[in-house]
Amino acid sequence: MLEHYTMGRRAFLACNYFFLACLAILCILPIIHVLAISFSSSSAAQAGYVKLWPVEATLASYKYVLQKKAFFDSLLVTLQRVGIGLPVNMLLTVLIAYPLSKDPRRFGLRTIYVWIFVITMLFSGGLIPLYMIIKYTGIMDSIWALVLPGAVPIFNVILMLNFFRNLPKALEEAAFIDGAGHWTTLWRIFIPLSLPSLATVTLFAAVNHWNSWFDGLIFMNSPTHYPLQSYLQTVVINRDLSLVSSGDISSFSEINERTSKAAQIFLGALPILLVYPLLQRFFMKGIVLGSVKE
Repeated sequence: MLEHYTMGRRAFLACNYFFLACLAILCILPIIHVLAISFSSSSAAQAGYVKLWPVEATLASYKYVLQKKAFFDSLLVTLQRVGIGLPVNMLLTVLIAYPLSKDPRRFGLRTIYVWIFVITMLFSGGLIPLYMIIKYTGIMDSIWALVLPGAVPIFNVILMLNFFRNLPKALEEAAFIDGAGHWTTLWRIFIPLSLPSLATVTLFAAVNHWNSWFDGLIFMNSPTHYPLQSYLQTVVINRDLSLVSSGDISSFSEINERTSKAAQIFLGALPILLVYPLLQRFFMKGIVLGSVKE
């Protein structure tokens, strides 16, 4: 069936597409600029000639970054953080969202627990109490200091809670009639039907772990234990003194601080740029077809 739009509707769609296109361009231009600087020569980047296309293209900056042990050490810490923190986040999110999605008549304390979680999302004890907790629990300067404080992402719990509540109640009732318990219903009915929502929440949790930098600076006593974003923050703020050593100058005469920083920043963002399109197709409302017959 063909859709016929009024002039007002067509004008709105045109303005909407134009606005979204401009917004997308504004988001991608900084990435292109950083990429162009990373591929440009030292003199062109220092003189400010580089805009959106490399000038005197060279791979010297990437050769320099790939030889930096500190970069790969921080990347390993971040991969470890995502590998541990992401499963913990998703497991706790599902286990908390499922009971909180039940009707108050079935779970009498549901409203109280929901408000407890919401309050923790809106208010916190502050940085000093959090630091003291991490210190006196003995996990300072370890990977658990990066994982446990954010083990329960409340925003993701609320997303999954609302998604579970929108699933047809008849599916759960049919499972209970067939003798299934809550565990079976959760893992064999709710989880398979929630794949679009789970993919979205998984991406949110992964990006949060990958982009976090402040906790690494606070909870890690040694720079060798910094996650990637904490390391990049120190690279951007501080000067890279290794570039002024005689060895680096003789080997990498075509790079400077600006090009090396750009290369490291782009390499740090590259994994998320590759993963995001793979999960983009799940960014839609889950549709249950053929499960319930009226």
